[in-house]
Amino acid sequence: MEKPHRSHDEATAAMFRADPALAADYLNDVLASGDEVDLMLALRSLSAAFGGVQEIARVAEANPNTMYRTLSEHGNPSIRTLRAILAAMGLRLAVQPLG
Repeated sequence: MEKPHRSHDEATAAMFRADPALAADYLNDVLASGDEVDLMLALRSLSAAFGGVQEIARVAEANPNTMYRTLSEHGNPSIRTLRAILAAMGLRLAVQPLG
């Protein structure tokens, strides 16, 4: 009997789907230590765990082509778009005190 194999990306997506708190921790870490490019790439990576960019666009009521551009290395989403993307992933934007 052959063992089913899945890629690292598939396994990571499954972990994020199963544990949204892990996805939130991942984004918080990127926000704390990365830059805007890192954040956009992390959001695009997370989108795979939550149905893909097309599904995120559908739930966020956004144009899929625009969503692909928004989640690119050069994306610059508005706060409204960022909130919609996060909500489509079952997450929300929050502010926390330092320390």
